[in-house]
Amino acid sequence: MYEERLLKQGGIIVEIHLVGLGKMGLNIAINLLEKGHLVKAFDQNVAVAKTLEEKGGLFFPSLETLLARTESNDTEVKIVWLMLPAGEITKMVMNDCLRLLKVGDILIDGGNSKYSESKKHNAAFTAKGITFFDVGTSGGVSGARHGACMMIGGNREVFQLIEPIFASLCVDNGYVFCGEAGSGHYLKMIHNGIEYGMMQAIGEGFNILHHSEYDYDLEAVAKVFNHGSVIRSWLMELTQNILSQDADLSEIEGVIASSGEGKWTVEEVLRLQLSAPVITQSLLTRYASKDEEKYGEKVIASLRNQFGGHAMTKKGE
Repeated sequence: MYEERLLKQGGIIVEIHLVGLGKMGLNIAINLLEKGHLVKAFDQNVAVAKTLEEKGGLFFPSLETLLARTESNDTEVKIVWLMLPAGEITKMVMNDCLRLLKVGDILIDGGNSKYSESKKHNAAFTAKGITFFDVGTSGGVSGARHGACMMIGGNREVFQLIEPIFASLCVDNGYVFCGEAGSGHYLKMIHNGIEYGMMQAIGEGFNILHHSEYDYDLEAVAKVFNHGSVIRSWLMELTQNILSQDADLSEIEGVIASSGEGKWTVEEVLRLQLSAPVITQSLLTRYASKDEEKYGEKVIASLRNQFGGHAMTKKGE
């Protein structure tokens, strides 16, 4: 059924319905357009319509108008690609898509949904005859724009029919079909857990260098680390870029936000009764960075003072 209908549309999918034109979604849209695909899109922020249309895309004022069918296109397979924040907004749009899509259509969740939620979404869409894919997307904004890395879970046979989309969006060897639904977002979850640990190690290392007795040029350090060393990486390249702008980072607060994937990775570690101390500590460090009151530290300092007469610094001293 899929093969026959897709071939009638020209073999390689030429029309993609994209929902979500934030930093990632808009850049994916532009990437798709430059690769010859037709992109129809909706976002609640109508201000992005001009940018999309300047690149050749079509903007729609609502999800209903984006997915509306006419007599001329009623039998076409609709490919819907969501690039939305994980959580309630994704669930809400999923429910709307369940209502608006038909048997044979395809729904791709390219955001960072929790893998267990993706399994539930797959069951709901499969029950209606709609193929669901969960796609973990890595590479940041520049990757979305110029060539991403994608981890894909879902139906293998249908994936083979739409694989040209991923081939055009990603860098060479930059996508992998992981297996059944949920596996794409599971792999992206672990990917982000690893990313947490790698960034934590870079931050800790440069913090030691910053406080050491030596007057290092930390931008030069990051540069040399990224040329021939075993720790060379895109993250190290980004470190060099950051330090070239402000080596002291004097304009930045040391508060680290955390998205859900790090927490979900640690929850999975506990569920499987495994050990992942680096990833776990990197998540806890992010939480600690937000704690301006430092109440726990105050308790510890007070206890040391009480039982041992140890020095305790009070405010204003």
